Amino acid sequence: MKLVLMFAFCLFLGSCINQKGDPSLTKNTASESSSYVLKWTDLKHYINEFNKNDEELYVQNYPNSKAAEFLKENIPYFECPDKEIEKTYYFRWWTYRKHIKKTSSGFVITEFLPNVPWAGVYNTINCPAAHHFYEGRWLHDTRFLSDYAKFWFRGGGDPRKYSFWAANSILSYVKVINQKDLIIDLLPDLVENYQQWENIRLADDGLFWQSDNLDGMEVSIGGSGKRATINSYMYGDAVAISSIANMTGNKSLNSKFKQKADMLKSLICSKLWDGDATFFKTLPSDKNELVGVRELHGYTPWYFNIPDDEHAKAWRHILLEDGFKAPYGPTSAEQRHPDFKIAYEGHECQWNGPSWPFATSVTLKAMANLLRDYKQNYISKSDFLELLQTYSKSQRRINEKGEEVCWIDENLNPHTGDWLSRTRLKTWKNGSWSDDKGGVERGKDYNHSAFCDFIISDLIGIRPSFEKTLTINPLITSDQWEYFCLDHLKYHDHILTVVWDADGNKYQKGKGFFIYVDNILKHHSKVIEKTDIVL
Repeated sequence: MKLVLMFAFCLFLGSCINQKGDPSLTKNTASESSSYVLKWTDLKHYINEFNKNDEELYVQNYPNSKAAEFLKENIPYFECPDKEIEKTYYFRWWTYRKHIKKTSSGFVITEFLPNVPWAGVYNTINCPAAHHFYEGRWLHDTRFLSDYAKFWFRGGGDPRKYSFWAANSILSYVKVINQKDLIIDLLPDLVENYQQWENIRLADDGLFWQSDNLDGMEVSIGGSGKRATINSYMYGDAVAISSIANMTGNKSLNSKFKQKADMLKSLICSKLWDGDATFFKTLPSDKNELVGVRELHGYTPWYFNIPDDEHAKAWRHILLEDGFKAPYGPTSAEQRHPDFKIAYEGHECQWNGPSWPFATSVTLKAMANLLRDYKQNYISKSDFLELLQTYSKSQRRINEKGEEVCWIDENLNPHTGDWLSRTRLKTWKNGSWSDDKGGVERGKDYNHSAFCDFIISDLIGIRPSFEKTLTINPLITSDQWEYFCLDHLKYHDHILTVVWDADGNKYQKGKGFFIYVDNILKHHSKVIEKTDIVL
């Protein structure tokens, strides 16, 4: 008997040593047994459908044949009565998986699946990288984004080719996985990155300037200059660096970047705010007068909680049909402006009217912050859900068989839902695709935006931090949905389950709002409500 026990103990010890000694052998995923309510067998039909409808032109680390297995192990499971939102949720995880790429520098996340001439090493582009971090932070396997974070500064990445809120987004990832060592290790790189931005883009008045093209927003009506985008991104990074410095006890660095953030906030609110138009606008570098157009990127300051309560009146324009509201919108520029247009000529990527998932992603996060953190009566939680539904509806296409399929591409016609750039590019050269423009279906499964994160961190309300107390602050209300469940969510090495069941019949756990941590009930209430739980 003693020999048997000793043999069992040795096996256990060997397993522990193997897991701790070689990170490459560590399985950072949770099995189906760790889900409490939802079962993958009831959800994988989405993946089967996506695979069936897909023409798999470009394959990276996880092909379609491995999609179901990968997603079963790595993503939070989600169910709700709005089956279109639910379907888009799984579709966006299915497409994100396609962009995980193993390189000699570790894992990276791509924007385009085919190689494009303007990309950097490994076909990487930093323009959407912040969306990659916010979206991918909920994957169970931490190798992908940990490698990706280091890649931008130590693996050959170009973090300043386009605008990029690097420190803010990487910190948002680290809060989910609760690994302070990673972000502290990157602190010198993040400080250097900020200083280089100051060297190349800081104007004499203290604001940053950027070309609209390198903001990822070419052919915009407002054009280049001191834009709300780049200045908000730099504010977000300054706040993040200050916070990371505080973790290390570096009071001097903490104070220095807090001052930078405070100065930028003051300048954004004073110099980029048009009081008459009630909107944040671009200030051309060679002028002292703001441009005469409202553009969707004017909502970017709320992504980082920069504005004051009085600025919330800007959100009236998101609800107006001559403003930004459209059936497949929101539009990238206000529709009432004389230069607004939906063009099927000229450059294939225009920001003078078409709807862009990149900008919609920023706007949704900004709106979520407005609802949680501001005193205002312009936007309701119903408005947030409606915009999320519009965004979900836009991610569709009628294929050559006349069937509606899930689809994400570059920019789209906000009035018809046509993927505008795709329509242009498929007949670009001699009636077909052009290699100079990225080749066949360059925009298919385009990884330039987010979606799943809005479900997890905003609609259901998981608010990451380094604290042992987790805040869950849903934007969905008890009277909007009869039920929902977010399950198999990995957070701080725990598995979370959040359940709403109005009559108790859906999940057989009882009536009301339930939060479980590792299958242990931590909260129950009659209605959906903001809740703090101790992990």
